[in-house]
Amino acid sequence: QVQLVESGGGLVQPGGSLRLSCAASGSIFTIYNMDWYRQAPGKQRELVARITNSFSTTYADSVKGRFTISRDNTRNTMYLQMNSLKPEDTAIYYCHAQITAISRSTTSYWGQGTQVTVSS
Repeated sequence: QVQLVESGGGLVQPGGSLRLSCAASGSIFTIYNMDWYRQAPGKQRELVARITNSFSTTYADSVKGRFTISRDNTRNTMYLQMNSLKPEDTAIYYCHAQITAISRSTTSYWGQGTQVTVSS
């Protein structure tokens, strides 16, 4: 069984920073792409950032220059450093990953989500 668990969300003032973590655990053989998505109330879930297993990164235009995605393959953990936060960054943030289990089956996994609220 494989699972993703996010942590690090919370309430922060505009201009502040937060660091999200996503830890993968279970019978993992390989983790491919890892992503952060977010979903604001009344809006569709959107891709925020992606990091491949070769550490190539892509970002949504709305977060470029403010957010940094990274991963530690020794810990099966992904991070999202969020700086200069804006009220429009308020959303539930989800981690997502393509993981091949020890059984050699490859599946798309989602975390449970962590709330980020940017407000004064």
